[in-house]
Amino acid sequence: MSVILIFMGGIASIIAWWMARQRLTSKPWLEVGLASDAPGMRGSSVTIAKLGLGIFLAVVGALFALLISAYLSRMGGADWWGIPIPRLLWVNTAALAASSVALQWAKTEARLDRRDMLNTALTLAFAMAVLFVAGQVLAWRQLMSAGYVLADNPSNSFFYMITGLHGLHILGGLFVLGRTAIRARIGLAPARVCLSVDLCAIYWHFMLVVWLILFALFAGWANSFVDLCRQLVT
Repeated sequence: MSVILIFMGGIASIIAWWMARQRLTSKPWLEVGLASDAPGMRGSSVTIAKLGLGIFLAVVGALFALLISAYLSRMGGADWWGIPIPRLLWVNTAALAASSVALQWAKTEARLDRRDMLNTALTLAFAMAVLFVAGQVLAWRQLMSAGYVLADNPSNSFFYMITGLHGLHILGGLFVLGRTAIRARIGLAPARVCLSVDLCAIYWHFMLVVWLILFALFAGWANSFVDLCRQLVT
């Protein structure tokens, strides 16, 4: 329960900071001037799109927080045997981080409307994300061939379930990222391309943070931090 509260508190803080940047907490009745001149009015479609993504990511964050809490609670069972972390997960983590960096680069190129560099950045981001998904599947195969099957013990089940759920979210993001790359190549309006790239980057950065937390959890690095959090809450 403490992990959920801490995780949700962090998500709430991020959303509050983001809303302040998007002027969602401003008081339009106190603004002076024409309604059409207000930044919030001019960028209403952009704000709505980002707000929708923010709500979706909050739900996703809550889902992973519940799974992490269940994972930590189940660790104390007598039938729990820790699953070894394949070295390939380090490569996968680097691939996902490179994809996130490439999307941040794509954001810069989209705002400058440099299509050639934007296409290169989006292609790199897509390729690195595909490499991450392929690496996750290969890591699964390595574990299964070593005898760590799904129903062997709860640790295996949690590992496959959580990493599989994260992989499904990456696959969904790949679909949107691929569509964004196609839009950029066919010469869609710069404003729409910029918004699509921005949304993809926000989503990718979030999924990278989630994966880093999961990786630290599976590797056992987060145990001391979790114990500290429990002491603070209790």
